[in-house]
Amino acid sequence: MHRASDEERYEEAGGYRDLIRTLTEMEERQKIAAASGDDTDVLAWYAEPPQVAVNLFHMRGGRVVDRRDFYWEDLEEFQPAEFVSSLLKQLYLDANYLPRLIHVPIEFEERALLEEVLTERAGHRVEICNPQRGKKHAFLELVEKNAQHSFIQRFRVLKPSSAAIVEAVQSALGLPEPPKRIESFDISHIQGSDTVASMVVWESGRMKKSDYRKFIIRGEAYADTPEMRDGVLRDDFASMREAVERRYRRLQEERKPLPSLILIDGGIGQLHAAAQALEKLEIINQPMASIAKKEEILYVLGREDDPIVLERHSPVLHLIQQIRDETHRFAITFHRQRRSKRRLQTALTDIPGVGERTARKLLERFGSVARLRRMTLDELSAELPRAQAQRLYDGLRNPAAPESRAD
Repeated sequence: MHRASDEERYEEAGGYRDLIRTLTEMEERQKIAAASGDDTDVLAWYAEPPQVAVNLFHMRGGRVVDRRDFYWEDLEEFQPAEFVSSLLKQLYLDANYLPRLIHVPIEFEERALLEEVLTERAGHRVEICNPQRGKKHAFLELVEKNAQHSFIQRFRVLKPSSAAIVEAVQSALGLPEPPKRIESFDISHIQGSDTVASMVVWESGRMKKSDYRKFIIRGEAYADTPEMRDGVLRDDFASMREAVERRYRRLQEERKPLPSLILIDGGIGQLHAAAQALEKLEIINQPMASIAKKEEILYVLGREDDPIVLERHSPVLHLIQQIRDETHRFAITFHRQRRSKRRLQTALTDIPGVGERTARKLLERFGSVARLRRMTLDELSAELPRAQAQRLYDGLRNPAAPESRAD
């Protein structure tokens, strides 16, 4: 800190000062955390959209045993509730180990559904909490402060030039030329429902949202196979093959150029599934790589036996993670839109006397079914005729209400 100050690098010195304070506070919070023996993950962020930094602390037996950092550079539409829901799915739906407690800074609509899914996967109760006071809230505030420090270090102090990053990507992945355009794919679903794929585009140093694409996975090639159950394609590899084939068949038909690099969210299995789609289209020598979600290992097509493990602060890894995370966010957002549309047709419109127009009006006014459920009969009556408000009030509180069957 003093060296940076002496060299008039004052912003960097301030970052080190904050880190010293964080370390000092952490020593005290460790003592606080030790009072609770349950395994807990604590997640918080600091955002100056379009840039976001996230810190995730892993506490085991009351001690912080690890910390993970995540960064977004072009997240212009930063909605905290949507962001935390998307991030938790990304982190935990495929995780090998699930803690009993996950602390987050805000409440969000899909919390109960996600708790249910994670509990089923873990074999033990998983709770997602938003501590409001006391020692747990104090530790959450500490993680938020640490996320702010990570933000400063990543975006204001240590950020290399875009040209340097592109050249580093070419070198790290062994590409024939510096990548000008990267197209990235991901698959999203919850327990096999409403399977969708997303494709996002990074071009010339930034995300190009006008070129993003969504795919509803139809699974037509698997109509009479075990992969297709109840009209839903439940094979992620098959879903990836379909999305990649549809994308690049379209480019062939339109005689448009292929990207510098195709990036796949997943491991070797997903990479090979995407490669099979290109083989079917007779596309050869197309650079392609995947990034495994858990280990953050990169696999380059044709060099799978020599995986790439980048240093956690590598700008190349940060760029690949940024693109991968944006792909995942876009896929989950599309998936939630499809689920929400179905929920609109069930959770409210299945209640006698509540039509689609009324349901849409209520959701636009109050934002979520969960908020409507918390409203009193008098509050609902201020928006609807008393008899209709009574039916809605009763329907939302009935344990057998349609929303419990919506998914």
